Amino acid sequence: MGYSKNIYMTAQNKLGARRRKATEELEIRRAKAYSAIPELVDIQSRIAACGAEVIGAFAKGADGKAYVEALAKESLSAQQRRRELLTEAGLPENYLEAQYVCSVCEDTGVTDDGICECQRKLLAETAKDEISKHAPLRASTFEKFSLEFYPEAPDANGISPRKRMGEIAQFCKDYADDFSLRSPSLFMHGATGLGKTHLSLAVANTVTDKGMGVVYSSAPNLFGELEREHFSRQNPNERSFEKELLETDLLIIDDLGVEFSTQFTVSCVYNIINSRLLSGKPTIISTNLTPAELEDKYTQRITSRIIGSYISLKFIGRDIRQLKRYN
Repeated sequence: MGYSKNIYMTAQNKLGARRRKATEELEIRRAKAYSAIPELVDIQSRIAACGAEVIGAFAKGADGKAYVEALAKESLSAQQRRRELLTEAGLPENYLEAQYVCSVCEDTGVTDDGICECQRKLLAETAKDEISKHAPLRASTFEKFSLEFYPEAPDANGISPRKRMGEIAQFCKDYADDFSLRSPSLFMHGATGLGKTHLSLAVANTVTDKGMGVVYSSAPNLFGELEREHFSRQNPNERSFEKELLETDLLIIDDLGVEFSTQFTVSCVYNIINSRLLSGKPTIISTNLTPAELEDKYTQRITSRIIGSYISLKFIGRDIRQLKRYN
């Protein structure tokens, strides 16, 4: 699927704005240059005329070869005179050329080889902007995930939280680096403040950079939006939020279990989890609930799908947010 339609449209609008800005700025520079150096008007007209005449001359075949060469020589002479006039006026040689953000595609977003690298970067940034409206995406990278606040000493189960969380962080990084539509789903569970949101967003950062579509939402926001959509009179031609959740390359549901539980939300949880499992699309779910608490809240048929089909990552340690507050 890649990025959503809205992401592509937003990126195209940004590219269009770049081109308009370059054109508008060029018109302003032209007006100033023509006013200060009147000779430039005739030179620009002759350069443009030579270009148009060259196109017509090619239709004459061999008979037009000498004419094309003469036109080329005339055009080069006019361009040289233009450079001299601009230099004498203290202006750069490219003053009468559009200054695009990307000189490769001239802000069209495409080249002869396909999508320009500038559009790929713009799509990724646009997708990240969308996620950042709801979560601290850019602050949540693998590089910024610190093990400093995880105790090194073994806990009551004989496990070092720092060692365990280092292993989980590395697993998540490898998962993101190797992410594909065939990647498994992840079930991140453990007490609050242990880094589940940070690592799920770090995965989103990397996956988005790979050109894959990611939808991130906290459970309350997700089910709230689904409820509004379900009970509203939506235009049937509009792309639904539910469809986007089911079709996106990677869906991340954060804090599952903190939302107000109703028959509607339970039905939504089942539909999303079951539909994405059937279509083989990866999902990341994080929750502060234990598997037993999750079953009490959502029924056994939901938790069995999560526990049986997702890779379980149990986060351990002490609440990092509280430790940071008092250190």
